[in-house]
Amino acid sequence: QVQVLESGGGLVQAGGSLRLSCGVSGIFFPIRVMGWYRQAPGKQREWVASISNGGSLNHADSVKGRFTITRDNAKNTVYLQMNSLKPEDTAVYYCNVEAGNSYWGQGTQVTVSS
Repeated sequence: QVQVLESGGGLVQAGGSLRLSCGVSGIFFPIRVMGWYRQAPGKQREWVASISNGGSLNHADSVKGRFTITRDNAKNTVYLQMNSLKPEDTAVYYCNVEAGNSYWGQGTQVTVSS
């Protein structure tokens, strides 16, 4: 059974930093893309960043220059380093894994206070 588990969320003041981690287990197909999405209260889930197994990465314009996605293929783990956090970054952050099928974690709450 595939498990996707995020960690690293929490409460931080504006301007602060957090590092999210997402580990994947129980998967037997090559992981093609790993990514992060977020969903703020009352809003639709939106894409934040993604990285391919070859290292090609992309970030949403709203986080470019502040967030950085990285990946450890040997550990099936993806990270999201979030710097210069803003109150509008407050959301539940979800990890997504593309490996034949699409798998989602349960999410981790990030709250940025002003």
